[in-house]
Amino acid sequence: MDKLLTNFIRALRNAEVRVSTAETLDALHAVELVGYANRTLLKNSLGLVLPKTAEEKVAFDVCFEKFFALNSAANGGVDRAIPSEDVPNDADQEAQDGVDQNSPMTAEGQGESEGGGGGSGSERDTQEQRSHQQQFDDATSALGQLLMRGDRIDIGMAIASAGEQVGVQAIQVFTQKSVYTRKIMNAMGLPELNDELDRLRQAPSISGQRLGIELGRRRDWLRERVRDYVEHQFLLHADVTGKRLQEDLLRTIRLSNVDERNLQRMQVMVQRMAKRLVSVYSRRRRVFHRGQLHVPRTIRRNMAYDGAIFDLQWRSSKVDRPKVFVLCDVSGSVAEYAKFMLMLLYSLEEVLPNIRSFAFSSDLSEVSDLFNNLSVEDAIARILHLHGGSTDYGRAFADFKAQCLSAIDKRSTIIVLGDARNNFGDLRSDVLKVAYERCKRLIWLNPEPRSSWDLGDSEMKRYAVYCHQVEECNSLQHLERVVSRLLRSVQ
Repeated sequence: MDKLLTNFIRALRNAEVRVSTAETLDALHAVELVGYANRTLLKNSLGLVLPKTAEEKVAFDVCFEKFFALNSAANGGVDRAIPSEDVPNDADQEAQDGVDQNSPMTAEGQGESEGGGGGSGSERDTQEQRSHQQQFDDATSALGQLLMRGDRIDIGMAIASAGEQVGVQAIQVFTQKSVYTRKIMNAMGLPELNDELDRLRQAPSISGQRLGIELGRRRDWLRERVRDYVEHQFLLHADVTGKRLQEDLLRTIRLSNVDERNLQRMQVMVQRMAKRLVSVYSRRRRVFHRGQLHVPRTIRRNMAYDGAIFDLQWRSSKVDRPKVFVLCDVSGSVAEYAKFMLMLLYSLEEVLPNIRSFAFSSDLSEVSDLFNNLSVEDAIARILHLHGGSTDYGRAFADFKAQCLSAIDKRSTIIVLGDARNNFGDLRSDVLKVAYERCKRLIWLNPEPRSSWDLGDSEMKRYAVYCHQVEECNSLQHLERVVSRLLRSVQ
C-alpha cells in the first residue's frame, strides 16, 4: 500500500478523524486515479472519502496542509538544485586563506569569473554551477555525494526516508526535536560524512580543502532542513498527542481541583464521552439468531418449503429503557461533581430518555424542566444558583418520598450523588430503604475517598446498607465507568 497515504491516514486518526479500513481502501483507489501531481485535486478527492462530519472536515483541511507542506514537490519550471542563497557557492574565498594568490588554480578561477558574459541568465547560472563543481574533488561518502548533487527533491526524499526509519512520527514532546534531528542525520550517513570532512581538512590539495569547506556548509544547511522537517512532524503529531496526554490527566484528577482554564475543555470531554457511550449503547435492544427457538413462527415461515425447515426463527426479548431518578447534592462541597454528572446524563438522552433530576442541599426540588427548556450548561448554572445552603439529607429524602416515591418500580434506577455529610441531622434512611426495595438499582456516588466515609458527620456507612452499589466517584474517569455499567445493565 502507498506509504505516503498510510502515513497521512495515521496523522488523520491522530487528529481524531475516524478513518475505517473501507475508507482507507477508498482513499487508495482515489489516489490511484488522481495521483499526487495536482495538490488541489488530491485534497478534494481525499476530502470526499475520508472526513464525514463538519468537524472532521475542518480537521482534515488542517492536517492535509500540515502533512503535505514538506511533501509537495517543486513545479515543472522550478530549479531542482539547491539555490545559492541557501548554500552559498563562494567557498573559494574562504579556502584561499593560506593559499598563494598567484597560484595557477587561483588565476584560472579568477579568469573564469571575469570571463564569460554570453548566453542567457539560466544557461550562464548552469555553466557557472558546473564550472564551480569542477573545482572540487569527488565526495566519497554517500551523503556527501547527495549534498554535492544539490537536488532538493532527492534530499527531501532522503530526509523523509530517514525519518520513517527512525520513527519520527512517534515524537511527543518539544524536547525530543534535537534527538530526532540527530537520529535522522545519522540515518542519512552523517558519521561517514564527518569522517570524510576530517580527512579533507588535512588534504594536501586545494580542491580537497575546498570540497571540505563546501561539504561543511552543505552539512549545516542539511541540518537546518532536517530540523525543519522534525518540527513539522512535531506540529503534525505531537501537538495532538500532547493534547491527549493532558486530557488523560484531566480525566483522572478530582473534579473539585479543575481550574477555570480547563473547565471548557472538561465540558468538551464530557460531550465526547457521551457521544462514545451513545454509539456503543444505542443499538436496538433485540437479540437475533440466538436464544430460544420460536417454534410457531418457524413453522409459519417455512410452510412455503413443504415443511422443510430452512428459515429458523428465534424468540427475541426487548428490554425496556430504564427510568432514571437522579438526586444531586449541590451544596458547595459537591457542586462541581453534580455539574458534570448532570451534564453527562443529559447528553445520553438517546439511550436514557426517561431522566428525572432532583437537586437539593436541604429542600429537594425537581429540575427536569430546566433541562427541557434550557441548554445543559445554562440549566446547570441555574440549578447551582437557586439551590444552596446547609446540607440536610433527611429533609431531602422526605421531599423525595412525597414527590415521586410512588412512581418507582422495578424499571427504575435511582442515582444519588453526594458526600452523605448530614450535619448530624435526621437520616430518614427509612425512605432509602423503601426506594431500595421498590427499584431495580439504587446507586450512590460519593466524591470523597473511601477513607473519609466514616469520619466526622459522614453517614455513608449507614446509607450504604440500602444501596445496590456504592462507588467513589470524583473524576471523569469514574463517571464514565459508572454510567457505562448502568447502560450495560439495561442491554
